[in-house]
Amino acid sequence: MTILVCDDEHEIVDAIDIYLKNEGYRVLKAYDGEQALEKARSVDIHLIIMDIMMPRMDGIRAMMSIREERNIPVIILSAKAEDTDKIAGLSLGADDYITKPFNPLELLARVKSQLRRYTELGGAETLQNVYKTGGLVIDDERKTVTVDGEDVRMTPVQYRILLLLMKNIGRVFSIDEIYERVWNEMPYNADNTVAVHIRNIREKIEINPKEPKYLKVVWGIGYKIEKL
Repeated sequence: MTILVCDDEHEIVDAIDIYLKNEGYRVLKAYDGEQALEKARSVDIHLIIMDIMMPRMDGIRAMMSIREERNIPVIILSAKAEDTDKIAGLSLGADDYITKPFNPLELLARVKSQLRRYTELGGAETLQNVYKTGGLVIDDERKTVTVDGEDVRMTPVQYRILLLLMKNIGRVFSIDEIYERVWNEMPYNADNTVAVHIRNIREKIEINPKEPKYLKVVWGIGYKIEKL
């Protein structure tokens, strides 16, 4: 597995490089968004760890450009710990968010979690199942999502959430249940993280996200996909 680490602080990149190589990963280094974009276009990368504040091109712009071409999991790494910054990063396509200073064991756990989901989505074993409600279709053999015949691009986390709900149409899942099943870890302060991904999914599959047809909230309980 190849991981791209991008941060303008060389010491942080070198430290992460050591942690990842000790786990057997191949590591590529970049120190600004433009370098990250160049490497993502030229090398088969399986995950990106990206700082936000960098010269030449910031991490958010680089991530959005990469997302237009490839569906690589992205973990945002930033000194900004406020919830608004986390929500902004997740809203713009990040799969996870870690704040500096970080615990190396936590970083490695999140890396392994993202790579596991990425491998499951792109691996050889498939469920060969198609789930449908109204015009919303998720084909878990081809790993595609369509709405009224139009392809919808999903990040790995968005796909996993939608697949969970589509496999259980009509069933309400709490935020903690969604987090535990999709992230494969015990929920901790999961409300904002799950809510942001739900909002992003709605933006992609609903004609009017403010009046959703498919992805419904059951107030005080959780979310479900409506049977149509």
